Amino acid sequence: MKRTGFTLIELLVVIAIIGMLVGILIPALRAARQRTRTVICGSNLRQLFLAMAIYEQENGTCPHGFDDSTFSLIPSSDDYVGNAAYDKMGRWWFHFLNIIPEQDFGKDSILRCPSRSTKSIPLEDSILCGNYGVNRSICKDSSGITSVVGSEFVGTPLGTHQVRQPAKTLLIVDSGYSLISWRGATNANVQLFENPRREGNFYVPGLEINEERILKKTISPNCQQDAVYGRHPNKTVNVAFADGHINRVKADDLFVEETDDNYSNRSPLWLPR
Repeated sequence: MKRTGFTLIELLVVIAIIGMLVGILIPALRAARQRTRTVICGSNLRQLFLAMAIYEQENGTCPHGFDDSTFSLIPSSDDYVGNAAYDKMGRWWFHFLNIIPEQDFGKDSILRCPSRSTKSIPLEDSILCGNYGVNRSICKDSSGITSVVGSEFVGTPLGTHQVRQPAKTLLIVDSGYSLISWRGATNANVQLFENPRREGNFYVPGLEINEERILKKTISPNCQQDAVYGRHPNKTVNVAFADGHINRVKADDLFVEETDDNYSNRSPLWLPR
């Protein structure tokens, strides 16, 4: 009598093999997807740098990181980004670049890091949070609370031609907020950001010190995963340097350590000297 079909043992063997293959393929697919997102992130930074270079060519300097000097106190909904209860009203560095048609900040915008892992709730799901930040030492603010942060980040923005070591000085980086500086990457006992409602977004993703900040409750609960585990493989961040090259570096390579009231690794990485 000819046998048809499979025995139970044969079915179990086939199921086991399929399970093993799935177990092998899923991590590989996940890693491939992560690498793809990392590449897209680097491409976004390249496009942002090119747009900033065009702006500098036309205006002589990089744009302000934040500018409220000519912005209406009651901005229109088309111009204002952020949350009025948390974010200052004004124009941000990306507004000046003229690269976003009709202020399109959707999920495919080059201003959005595809690897961001912040939780999406109305307050935090802002283009200002969990994407890219400009170095405030170059893209200075037009105004600020100088009693808190001094005049270091306020004034006329620099041009990349004024940066002495542009290949070593960061301009745009994966960031918890649209503005970033050495103060977001330090263990020094300093005021990180003059806006206390956004201090919890002021960080470099993947920095080891972010774990300490979580214990101190100075990282927003909706950003803790992004802050601790980072966005790219091995806790790396994508950086657009002032000379235009894009590189992926360890987040901790951006760390600014306080030693005997002095700071190491501030210049030229964060400071254009």
